[in-house]
Amino acid sequence: MEVKSVAMEAGTTVVVKPIVPDVAAIITAITGVTAFAAAQGLTYPLISLVMERRGVPPTISGLNSGAYAMGLAVSTFTVGRLTQVLRGDYLIVLSLIGCACCLALFASFDPLWLWFVARFALGFFASIIFVLSETWLNTACPNSLRGRVSGIYGMGLCGGFAAGPLAITFFGTSDGLAFASLSGYVTLVAFVTFLLGRYARTHPHRGATGEVLKFLGKAPLLIIMVSTFAFADVAAISTMPIYFVRIGHSATFAAASVTALALPTAIVQPAIGWLLDRTSRFAVAICSSFVAGASYLAIPFMSSELGILSAFGVMGAANFALYTCALTMLGDRFSGGSLVAGSAAFTLAYATGCAAGSSITASAMELIAPVAGPIAAGIILLTFTCVTIVDAFVRRNNKT
Repeated sequence: MEVKSVAMEAGTTVVVKPIVPDVAAIITAITGVTAFAAAQGLTYPLISLVMERRGVPPTISGLNSGAYAMGLAVSTFTVGRLTQVLRGDYLIVLSLIGCACCLALFASFDPLWLWFVARFALGFFASIIFVLSETWLNTACPNSLRGRVSGIYGMGLCGGFAAGPLAITFFGTSDGLAFASLSGYVTLVAFVTFLLGRYARTHPHRGATGEVLKFLGKAPLLIIMVSTFAFADVAAISTMPIYFVRIGHSATFAAASVTALALPTAIVQPAIGWLLDRTSRFAVAICSSFVAGASYLAIPFMSSELGILSAFGVMGAANFALYTCALTMLGDRFSGGSLVAGSAAFTLAYATGCAAGSSITASAMELIAPVAGPIAAGIILLTFTCVTIVDAFVRRNNKT
């Protein structure tokens, strides 16, 4: 593999940077994370629907979602140690198999306590796939292509999340076939990932234990960027459909809004990646957060359903661009074990942002008015825009 030669003094660590992309590794990482996204996209609505049909109280259903988030959080603090025991690409394959087994448990067994265990395990395995796929992706591509590769990665992530619920359309919610079908798909992806990984020239770096919390201080703006994206993203998925119904739109329109959000988001990410490779990455982040925030604030003042869906789609594409920016900047600034720690910190930031986004926007709608939901999300995004502009200004002055 072609690498940049780096002159190093004795006792330092050699950082190897690829000049040409490791195509097999990039395809493998994107394939794995797409399967993870499909599993997440299916389980969120399907488990809620099944529990509702069985008469499970909403509080218990919410706690079950919390078990998934807990699995994500626990995994972020253990993935570094796991990479010391087993190679990263093998961990991805085993985690895909673990996800498939969890989905099979949902399809085969009914006890509620087992669903909590399976949901926790699903979050744990999914987080490993997420962290190590990002690490592998950034390890396998040169900086000149990093934005475009991150854009394709984002498209796979969005596409998988949007495709997962299609299993509900084909198989329904009553007999576990939706879970079983996705379990089979994820198992197939695990097999393909193992085969493709044999042709890869690179592998995910090993992480170090205890590095996740240290990373939070190394790149606070990237962590805030991911948290802001997660805040606005979960508000769009969970709060905005309720907002649309409460202001008088039909349930069909509310459901269509999720599709209007997902499709443009997936399609636009490669273009965002191209911009990241051609222009200032901080400028792309600033523009993306401004467009997303302005779109959120514009929605309450629109009356045309087509206009609302258009603004919602623009908001989704611009908001997800923040994550594409963060992923590109992560690979640009860090390497080796720091990449593993950074990706794990991103997962932790995402979980925190999601928790804040769903609770704050929902509470604002209940305590103030329905319109407070999108306005709160818009204000958060525009606040981040201002923070990023100030940070860029400070960096510029420090250089001069």
